[in-house]
Amino acid sequence: MIVAGIMSGTSADGIDVALVKISGAPGGPFKPSVGLSGEEIPKLTLLAHRAFPYPRPLREAILAAMAGQSDAPTTTVNLARLHWRLGLAYAEAVQATIAATKIKPALIGCHGQTVYHQGSASRYAGRRFACTWQLGEPALIAAATGFPVVSNFRPADMAAGGQGAPLVPLLDYVLFAHPRRARVLQNIGGIGNLTVLPAGAPEEDIIAFDTGPGNMIIDALAHQLFGKPYDSNGRIAARGQVLTPVLTAALKEKFFLAPPPKSAGREQFGATYARQFLAACRKRSRKPEDAIATATAFTAESIADAVRRFALPKTHAAPIDYIVAGGGARNATLLAMLRERLTRMNCTVTTSDATGLPAEAKEAAAFALLAWQAWHHRPGNVPSATGATRPALLGSITYA
Repeated sequence: MIVAGIMSGTSADGIDVALVKISGAPGGPFKPSVGLSGEEIPKLTLLAHRAFPYPRPLREAILAAMAGQSDAPTTTVNLARLHWRLGLAYAEAVQATIAATKIKPALIGCHGQTVYHQGSASRYAGRRFACTWQLGEPALIAAATGFPVVSNFRPADMAAGGQGAPLVPLLDYVLFAHPRRARVLQNIGGIGNLTVLPAGAPEEDIIAFDTGPGNMIIDALAHQLFGKPYDSNGRIAARGQVLTPVLTAALKEKFFLAPPPKSAGREQFGATYARQFLAACRKRSRKPEDAIATATAFTAESIADAVRRFALPKTHAAPIDYIVAGGGARNATLLAMLRERLTRMNCTVTTSDATGLPAEAKEAAAFALLAWQAWHHRPGNVPSATGATRPALLGSITYA
């Protein structure tokens, strides 16, 4: 089956579409613990990938709707309009990908645009619960393309006691698990997240969690200080100096000390946090490059600290293939900072491009796989990664 995966992440910079050919034995639930050579494990081939930046008015509307991004709450009217506008954008992205590649999928998996994610329970209206919300009307995608759409992936995991994130570990296991090599799969989007795959790992030994800010704070400061959507290739950060007192203080956030499972988003590290971070930088230096360099070091050090605390104990000091995907894989300064820190931990740092999977395509491919799992009545979460009490069938199907 050919499946189109659609992903738009916490960076809110645009839409990635991956066309993936998936083959396997869909007769029963896929269980990673059956072993790496098990016939149940699906096989994936990336056929094509396309990226579509959000038009400026749409990106501004998305950012205005995100918790932790704007001090002025959006309205119910605009949230409803944004839900449908995103559905149109996703449909157009899939149609453009099909037109460019001449490849037609039989199924579409759409993650949607997260505007709020609360992985842990808190009290509201007299009850404690966790919740999440991804926008993008799937009926519009199905109607425009003629293909069924699987969407709304995260709630089923949360209903089973999980945090609804991360959901990429299934793809990480299918593509990267190795009987003799330990691997850490790091995604750096708006938020950073990683999957730890010990050599020959059964399902219960896989852990995955959000490491904290990825590109989110860097992008916010690049926009505010330089009028740029992001620090291209880390060139601005390379001209600056890391403000060590600011970095040291930022790393004391409780989030970094908490053990997995854990998830993060703009609720913790959005525009409000970025403004506080910049204010702390300006007390130490008036050079804008120093703020960008410090934000980049913050991402690198929080990731390295997560590897040190939570990944190394799982890999038993074995050499680690550390494979980076996401937009952060294109930031040379960030990668250099990561190599400096992780080489000391016996990690060899590469990007997923070296494996044949473009760094920008990985998460979209993951949701193609999750859609395939749902279509064949297979669970898509990895409970040891999300904290769920059981495997769960993820997603809701909208028929064309």
